[in-house]
Amino acid sequence: MRVVTIGIAVGLVALLVGCAQDAEKDASEGVSENRIRVVQADIDRAVEAGVTGMIATLTENGKTVTLTSGVADIGTRAPIPAAPPQRVRIGSVSKTFTSAVVLQLVAEGRVRLDEPVDTYLPGLLRGDGIDGRAITVRQILRHQSGLPEFADDPRVDEYRAGLEGRIMTPAEEIAIILSRPADFAPGARFEYSNSNYIVADVLIERVTGAAYVDELNRRILKPLRLDDTYLPGPGELDIRGSHPKGYADIDGVITDVSRIEPSLPWGAGGMVSTGDDLNRFYRALLAGQVVPEAELREMREGVPMGMLDISYGLGVGSSHLPCGAEYVGHTGGISGYLTISGATPDGRAVTYTYTKPPQQLPDQTAMLARALCP
Repeated sequence: MRVVTIGIAVGLVALLVGCAQDAEKDASEGVSENRIRVVQADIDRAVEAGVTGMIATLTENGKTVTLTSGVADIGTRAPIPAAPPQRVRIGSVSKTFTSAVVLQLVAEGRVRLDEPVDTYLPGLLRGDGIDGRAITVRQILRHQSGLPEFADDPRVDEYRAGLEGRIMTPAEEIAIILSRPADFAPGARFEYSNSNYIVADVLIERVTGAAYVDELNRRILKPLRLDDTYLPGPGELDIRGSHPKGYADIDGVITDVSRIEPSLPWGAGGMVSTGDDLNRFYRALLAGQVVPEAELREMREGVPMGMLDISYGLGVGSSHLPCGAEYVGHTGGISGYLTISGATPDGRAVTYTYTKPPQQLPDQTAMLARALCP
């Protein structure tokens, strides 16, 4: 899991005739033509700067437009189509889904945010400076637990694991986490760590008695009809359905790294989705259709990340754009893909996906502002 640790980064070649025609049609129904024009220019610039491909999905006034630039396959030079929706790996955007499941359990009275993790996972977290009796559920979801980053371990490389046919169980991941000392005392500060969400997924399974993927499907994906979103099972290396390939520079060679072993990132970063589905999810989340109002307030209450005007709540980051609009979402990087997705409380949403992470991120605040500001 070499890139998934990017987490939130909200502060952070030609337009196809068919895409332009679709955009103009949809613009008259919801998304403004000017917004389409400036966002298309943004993703074209990224491709011109060396990104293999980009997808931007915009939602405004209940209507959605998908824009693309670059190629889906560097071998065939086939362009990325705007339709059907293109499935991509979404990395740490998966964390918002995990958090939402936990918050539903909170609403049901089955989990308490300020209760020690040990209440639900007795004896599981014991290590050098690690004690589940001193770490709360809230600290896990907010990256304030002090758990070391398990993705820094060389065994946690989802691309290499796919090549080797090697899966990893949650128990093995917990063992890797506990093999290193805590980074800091619980609650002392914010520090992004994928380990927190491996623990959160295990907690969900222990509390519900069901597999995390089953709870995810039952509680979120099916009710919201997110038909192109799923968490692959162990050993499912390929992305289902229509999708652009994801690329990375390995020893100076641009390499297709689309096939990975999903058991390594699991619910912390292993999901697959589309811009259409992610926009629908974040809009529904902010509208109170995923977790109840009280739990949504808890979810959005964040702590400073130490970068620009960004705070991290429970599985979501938030930032105020230059126009004053609040953006709530998450960023996820994983082998071959970088996705930035979120929405504003008044119903606008955007998802950007790079099919080769850029060497240097452009001004993400400016890109989000052009996509989301009135």
